[in-house]
Amino acid sequence: MNRLPAPFGSRIDRSRPVRFTFEGKPFEGYEGDSIASALAASGQWVLSRSFKYHRPRGILSMTGADANALVQLPSEPNAAAERTPIGEGLRVSAQNVNGSLERDRDAVMDRFGRFLPVGFYYRTFMGPRRDSWLKFWEPMIRRKAGLGVVDT
Repeated sequence: MNRLPAPFGSRIDRSRPVRFTFEGKPFEGYEGDSIASALAASGQWVLSRSFKYHRPRGILSMTGADANALVQLPSEPNAAAERTPIGEGLRVSAQNVNGSLERDRDAVMDRFGRFLPVGFYYRTFMGPRRDSWLKFWEPMIRRKAGLGVVDT
């Protein structure tokens, strides 16, 4: 782990290691660490993928308001990795991936970006043949869009 010296008043207790997993791989942080700080200290900077083109997304600001650092917890989608503390045995997953974080099968969508401008589906699939939109295109686009998965 690569860490800066602990500043005065730090909330992180470096005498108490905590083990957790991210994408099935074991990681170690310290009591008081956030998910993002523990992963960054271990060299894991990419946490999820963008929801439209599946481009890699990672830690940007560590301010707690970063939309790029959203992760999937067993009980909660869209958890802010910068604000969520790690806990012993916590299982954290990348968000918005099809397959694994390193080999996202939907990353091919990035190649089609110039053919998919903002709101293209509203103009392209809304015509006299609207039934094809409702039966095929809308369900497919809805499955691919969005972020985390809600456990029901």
